[in-house]
Amino acid sequence: MTDQTPPTLPELIDMQIRTTGPMSVATYMGLCLTHPTKGYYKVADPLGAGGDFVTAPEISQMFGELIGFFFVNLWQQMGSPREFTLLELGPGRGTLMADILRVACRAEGFRDGLDLRLFETNPALIAEQNVRLEAYGAKWIDGFDKVGPGPLLVVANEFFDALPIRQFVRAEDGWHERMVGTNNGRRVFGLNPSPIPAAAMPATLAEAEINAVLEVGLASGEVMNRLASTISTQGGAILAVDYGYARTQTGETLQGVRRHQYADVLDAPGEVDISAHVDFEALGTVAAKAGLAVQPLASQAQFLTRMGINERTSALIAANPGLAEELSAARARLIGPDQMGNLFKAFCAASPGLQPPGFA
Repeated sequence: MTDQTPPTLPELIDMQIRTTGPMSVATYMGLCLTHPTKGYYKVADPLGAGGDFVTAPEISQMFGELIGFFFVNLWQQMGSPREFTLLELGPGRGTLMADILRVACRAEGFRDGLDLRLFETNPALIAEQNVRLEAYGAKWIDGFDKVGPGPLLVVANEFFDALPIRQFVRAEDGWHERMVGTNNGRRVFGLNPSPIPAAAMPATLAEAEINAVLEVGLASGEVMNRLASTISTQGGAILAVDYGYARTQTGETLQGVRRHQYADVLDAPGEVDISAHVDFEALGTVAAKAGLAVQPLASQAQFLTRMGINERTSALIAANPGLAEELSAARARLIGPDQMGNLFKAFCAASPGLQPPGFA
């Protein structure tokens, strides 16, 4: 590195560790994904066959269409308000929202009252979103408080899994936070030598085994708290679809993906997608404290089936018989138990009194 060459993200991370000592997994993850100029979600389009992963909206239009029916139903339950905000967190290429609105805007009055907001940090993806959603008057926001005064409807597909987590490891003398440091020029995991006070850890984990790992999504909780507090005041709901678990539990889920293959999270910072499974019980606790009614967690298969994916597939096949095999394969990928059907969950928290469709 010369004076004229700006440091790379790996060099910046290593310099910070040398200067201030080991950093938390959350700090490392945040730098890797959202560094202002070098973070993973700042510099490239990670979606699709040419990227690092494929999300449900890229698999089939049916995913977004059924979510469109979901939001129209809620909007009508609220009395078809003349002003409301529809917010998507991490909209990708805009594919999901385009599919949602293609269906939802068929409902009389929906488009007239729509205030579309998108929370996105990737300039390349914002450009793609603009192409697909410009006709709907989309506005891009950088804060969760930048929404209209009316009811708020939120959709988040594979958003919470990308928010930074902290990791804690059970040792003989208690829980220690896992840190990222360096050893012989390589980034390595280690433990903070000072144990976390026992009172700060969930009582349910008092008997956890040695070397058990607890992942805590403080950032996810903060996002949920802000959104739920707004919805509690203004009315509305949040729908989050992601991979995760129904109950807070131990287990290490932090993973890296690069070009559709698993990758070491400590290698090539800024070039690897880093994520962790979502603790839906923790999100539900935050939403409930804000005054929302948390629906029973559903698998993606349960949610999409209740919303009519089988009927929608049959209708599309009837209209496009030449695409029967492709459409059936897409449905199987979305709801198959060995595909996305069981691993992915649908979470909903809504204003009391609303009855979100797709949930038991």
